[in-house]
Amino acid sequence: MNKVYCCFPGGKHKALTMSYDDGRTQDRRLVSIFNQYGIRGTFHLNSGLFDRPERIDPGEIPVLYQGHEVACHTVTHPTIARCPLPEVAHEVLEDRKWLEERTGYPVRGLSYPNGSFSRDIEALLPACGIRYSRVVGSSESFALPENPYRWEATCHHNHRLLELGEEFLGLFKKQYLYLMYVWGHSYEFDDKNNWDLIESFCRMMGGKEDIWYCTNIEFMDCMDAFNRLQFAADNHFVYNPNAADCYISVNDGPPLCIPAGKTVQL
Repeated sequence: MNKVYCCFPGGKHKALTMSYDDGRTQDRRLVSIFNQYGIRGTFHLNSGLFDRPERIDPGEIPVLYQGHEVACHTVTHPTIARCPLPEVAHEVLEDRKWLEERTGYPVRGLSYPNGSFSRDIEALLPACGIRYSRVVGSSESFALPENPYRWEATCHHNHRLLELGEEFLGLFKKQYLYLMYVWGHSYEFDDKNNWDLIESFCRMMGGKEDIWYCTNIEFMDCMDAFNRLQFAADNHFVYNPNAADCYISVNDGPPLCIPAGKTVQL
């Protein structure tokens, strides 16, 4: 029987994604750094707080975050584990609606405001159209998320960022998939006067042939697409029902593209 492994797009086995909250004006500088080095990520925004002077102008959203993902952070940033579930649903759905009017695409990600969540909130989110949500913390791991509604990042950018980045670059065993996920708030670079940290990281990580640079939702969509592949019982052919190509490795061979809507003999 064929041994089949999932691969990231292009047949890669490592992925890097970033995640930043609140939509502060410092996002302008951070996005510029990301774009310079080909780094991509997700920006979680509060639709009800854009009247504050420290926030970006709502009109900037489509252009500023082009090539990245805009995702939910609730309307008003409450500590949602203390709120009734109907209020949580309202905070998420109204945030989605407002952001979708400005991005033109379905907004399907969330980061928990104040890191606050509960089992009931986790169970609610799929019905609100949310595919994943990030928690607060640093796993110091490059493992894939087991529960996408308790998605813990590898590290906050102030926690061993360059050290973990160097470790990630050194990973070479292609029988595994690796994910490095960095989170934070762009205003923290002003607070700690350490913009050189994120620029050094992006310079170090950018332009690597074995890394897929993705947004949070692109990562989830890739994993979901692989799980929808339909394999023969003996793994000798596969049908791809997705609208996007998928990549696999067969018997430790080179990456194989499974085109969207096609059946491929393995």
